[in-house]
Amino acid sequence: MAALQHLSSSITAPLSSQPRSRFHFRRRRCHLLPSASVAPQSGQTDNTITRRQLIGGLQAAAAISLSPLGRKALAAEDPLPEWERVFLPIDPGVVLLDIAFVPDDPSHGFLMGTRQTLLETKDGGTTWAPRSIPSAEDEDFNYRFNSISFKGKEGWITGKPAILLYTPDAGDTWKRIPLSSQLPGDMVYIKATGEKGAELVTDQGAIYVTSNGGYNWKAAIQETVSATLNRTVSSGISGASYYTGTFSTVNRSPEGKYVAVSSRGNFYLTWEPGQAYWQPHNRAVARRIQNMGWRADGGLWLLARGGGLYLSKGSGITEDFEEIPVQSRGFGILDVGYRSEDEAWAAGGSGVLLKTTNSGKTWIRDRAADNIAANLYSVKFINDKQGFVLGNDGVLLKFLG
Repeated sequence: MAALQHLSSSITAPLSSQPRSRFHFRRRRCHLLPSASVAPQSGQTDNTITRRQLIGGLQAAAAISLSPLGRKALAAEDPLPEWERVFLPIDPGVVLLDIAFVPDDPSHGFLMGTRQTLLETKDGGTTWAPRSIPSAEDEDFNYRFNSISFKGKEGWITGKPAILLYTPDAGDTWKRIPLSSQLPGDMVYIKATGEKGAELVTDQGAIYVTSNGGYNWKAAIQETVSATLNRTVSSGISGASYYTGTFSTVNRSPEGKYVAVSSRGNFYLTWEPGQAYWQPHNRAVARRIQNMGWRADGGLWLLARGGGLYLSKGSGITEDFEEIPVQSRGFGILDVGYRSEDEAWAAGGSGVLLKTTNSGKTWIRDRAADNIAANLYSVKFINDKQGFVLGNDGVLLKFLG
């Protein structure tokens, strides 16, 4: 296809009758159980203390809790949360789908989702304001903005129904790029690659590149996935004959390699620059695949429906995976995002958040979103200090570090 153009004071407890209570108060004294470790004063029996002693003991305990050592001990038992919720000026029911920041200005970013939601921040994601794009409001469509990417000050946005937007000035202005009605599939991913350059992927496996701001596009692959499977259906790929023609997810590595999951989750596909076709692979797990992506070390992670998490053995593309035990509370895990080669976060249904600090060998549950009634769909780290989790009902979590 040569071109696409003309193409978020006291603690009281119920006290039972005196014979059952632990403390027996008698005016200025209280009787304790023999195990109480308070030294008796002169003229006082071993199992009683005065009210003054009791108050003094409570004050001492409070002082210890406020001391540096006391605070350190309390912090060890109840660590500070690493995520906070950012409340957004949007309608309930909006599903957040992607987020990106301008590399030249990390405080300036955009957040998007369903119902034509587009928000802008200029303080690193602490506050957000609605942003309108006139060229996207000319028609009576309710766009679903699903992908955004910046390189320098140049940025790209894709959406459904088919819409492609380009900015040369860090989002101050957005220009609509004409598209061909013959574009195979819906646009699901855009990657800004350089000066006026971008890489575009559709859910049917078409990949196009431009180097002149979207005026012309060149196909990077010779055929769609359906065509590839029609040729290779006898190659032993389980489930290929049931393929419905679209991806459910697609993820790109920093080196430009792609991994995509078939719409039914029964197999996956990979593509590397220079290859003419997508390469189908049998899934290495019993359950269907939910999502796949790239680890920081170049290997693959795989999420199975029902909460299973798997890591490929070694780096690169392979069909050899190892299951990693996780505590997902029975909810599915939907995405994984790497903060560094060692630290990563996984998110999923009903506010599930998991963290690893040893490259995925073990995962611990984080309770930051336990009280948030939302599914967390996407984990995005802009850099090692800036990260976000996107969910439904306008749920946005911001990484605190």
